[in-house]
Amino acid sequence: MATTDDDYDFLYKVVLIGDSGVGKSNLLSRFTRNEFNLESKTTIGVEFATKSISVENKVVKAQIWDTAGQERYRAITSAYYRGAVGALLVYDICKKSSFENVDRWLNELRDHADSQIVVMLVGNKTDLKHLRAVQTEDAAFYAQRNNLAFIETSALDNSNVEQAFTKILTEIYRLSTRQIVNDKRANSVIGPSKPISAAAQPEALRIESPVKKSNNCC
Repeated sequence: MATTDDDYDFLYKVVLIGDSGVGKSNLLSRFTRNEFNLESKTTIGVEFATKSISVENKVVKAQIWDTAGQERYRAITSAYYRGAVGALLVYDICKKSSFENVDRWLNELRDHADSQIVVMLVGNKTDLKHLRAVQTEDAAFYAQRNNLAFIETSALDNSNVEQAFTKILTEIYRLSTRQIVNDKRANSVIGPSKPISAAAQPEALRIESPVKKSNNCC
């Protein structure tokens, strides 16, 4: 269940990566605003949007970043990945090259992001299944082999979009709360610790606001 309350218990940064034109921006707009732009154009910059959902009676707020065309120019920098605790690696089920490039995106993600980042492989545009070039079984096997979650979506008809974001945010929440419990146990053995300053908080909770782009893409 989504919530519009500005108050939240946890804040997580999630990034969208993948080839240009696979539908990343429309996945973002569909999830956060329930909008789809059939004539969206690729632009340069970084867009982000937020949405809060309820996970196990806690309010989890996601700040989701979109590459917004930078992937066309290999211009994505480490700043884009900084602090991210989740990533949706998106390909177009009708464009085999976008699936073949998943390896490169995954390697880049692992080079720049935290080693504990939760990654979901997303096959988008299932509304065009009659043009399918990537079989579900092949993508599922790849995801299993690389320890990724997997789902197929359609931003156009809103198929599995909510489920994709909810699933990854739930997994991030469970991992982070487990870490909090482990840290508390460690502190109880070592002794009380000093209050954590804002500067010392986990990267995932210190999110820098990027320059927003003027319009949506893909």
